[in-house]
Amino acid sequence: MARILIAEDEERIASFVRKGLVANGFTTTVVADGEQALQYALGDGYDLLVLDLGLPSRDGLSVLRTLREHHNTTPVVILTAHDSPQTTLAGLEGGADDYMAKPFRFDELLARIRLRLRRTELVAETTVLHAGPLSLDLRTRRADVDGTGVDLTSREFALLELFIRHQGQVLTREQILSHVWGYDFDPGSNIVDVYVRTLRRKIGSGHIRTARGMGYAFDPGRTSP
Repeated sequence: MARILIAEDEERIASFVRKGLVANGFTTTVVADGEQALQYALGDGYDLLVLDLGLPSRDGLSVLRTLREHHNTTPVVILTAHDSPQTTLAGLEGGADDYMAKPFRFDELLARIRLRLRRTELVAETTVLHAGPLSLDLRTRRADVDGTGVDLTSREFALLELFIRHQGQVLTREQILSHVWGYDFDPGSNIVDVYVRTLRRKIGSGHIRTARGMGYAFDPGRTSP
């Protein structure tokens, strides 16, 4: 199980990233300032660092430079609200492995983290998910039902991946919004219900169960709504 250090001083974003990573099987530690981030990254054997640039006490670029000066090769994915070409270049030249501008979608961050972990051969990540007659190829982004390809949008694919990874578990609309649409979602929106209806039409109506007053649960063995 990979250990990920999250260095982010905005509590809402840190919590959003931590919850998503934990739900996907990672062990996480959250720190809120640059000095702490450097101390943890140098001493505790983390497999990857998610690093905000705008940290108090020591900014993210300084943390990154010091890590590399100590010959620490931990993969680093930068998060920042400043996505200018100059800032991007400074981060990559400073030794970052990847770069994401805020706001971001969690599924995109997760994909980048998995890629960096695969490249360091620290995690053997499943690339095809199976659930009853359904399969999802995470590399080609292909979905199949009984061996027949189904055309899904990127959000539909992310929603189905979330359901398959949490089979039998009731997911609230807020959980789904947070994971698929990111931390800037509108909790009063009915977008989840709209996408669930569309997904049911494409993969078969019986696989996604409505948990009244709560949310939705995925059961690939069901044959009726």
